[in-house]
Amino acid sequence: MNKEMFEALAQLEEEKGIPMEVMLEKISNAIKAAVRKEYNAVENVEVKMDPEKGKVEVLLLKDVVEEVEDPALQITLEEAHTYNKRAKVGGVVSIRLEPKQFGRIAAQSAISVIRQGVREAERGQLMAEFESKKNEIVSAKVVRIDEKRGNVILEFGKNEAVLPKSEQIEGEDLEPGDLIKVFVAEYEDPEKGVRYKISRRNAGLVRRLFEQEVPEIYDGIVEIKSISREAGSRTKLAVWSADENVDAVGACIGPKGRRVNAIVAELGGEKIDVIRFSEDPEAFVTAALAPANVMSVAVTDEENKICRAVVDESQLSLAIGNRGQNARLAARLTGWKIDIRSMQEMCSE
Repeated sequence: MNKEMFEALAQLEEEKGIPMEVMLEKISNAIKAAVRKEYNAVENVEVKMDPEKGKVEVLLLKDVVEEVEDPALQITLEEAHTYNKRAKVGGVVSIRLEPKQFGRIAAQSAISVIRQGVREAERGQLMAEFESKKNEIVSAKVVRIDEKRGNVILEFGKNEAVLPKSEQIEGEDLEPGDLIKVFVAEYEDPEKGVRYKISRRNAGLVRRLFEQEVPEIYDGIVEIKSISREAGSRTKLAVWSADENVDAVGACIGPKGRRVNAIVAELGGEKIDVIRFSEDPEAFVTAALAPANVMSVAVTDEENKICRAVVDESQLSLAIGNRGQNARLAARLTGWKIDIRSMQEMCSE
């Protein structure tokens, strides 16, 4: 067992980057704790490990006394001489446990510590990987599906990461072997500090996909001003061009819609409205309510950012959208509360 343990630790150091010294210290502490429990010892356990010779020694240390009051900590001089002929009263004698006495304990302790060490190392590597990729897109391979919880386990670099059910695109059917893109999102955990999660629902995924697909965005000519998204259903994207000769909307859509269609395909058919950003709230809200044709927009409360949009009766349901989705996304995109009315309704007031 000893030789196999040291070989396993050497392999872990090479493959996972876990220092053997760290693991040996943890295994030593685990063996000490287990031996103390087994032999009713307190702090009088010593573990010696020699990786070069592949040996592990476990010693019980006992004080040599004339009269024993605590057998767990003390030993008579006569008994001490069976272990060390030079033992004297007032000294300490080391009692070496035979492998058959501690072998099972050591093996169980080592296995437990190694497994925990591997898990910790993998979590550490994953967090380091996330740290280097935070707020970015990474490609991952679907390894397996947790049918019970609905989570998807992905191959992420040399590690595996979980795409929670709550961060998946609704209705998306993923299968083992699928290659997908996910967004590495940062969030605050009150107990554990800054943490990371991967997501297919985060609006940051759409932003990064457009940055990858549209050279004008990557070059800084076209800027994404805001995004509102309901993953799996619809996204609205407000864009602006720093160059009057470059059409921001046209650049994002691409020739024959190729650029936006590539992103739609990556998102499983999610609809995407690319909107021209404007500093003028009336123009911006008008564009944001697309695909509905808006007759007029008027600011009714500038301080609280409330406006009224008027559409023809035939456009009302389109402007509001299914279950209010279009109006909701437009409001998030622009930052304005939008009161949508039909012209007929306005005339009757």
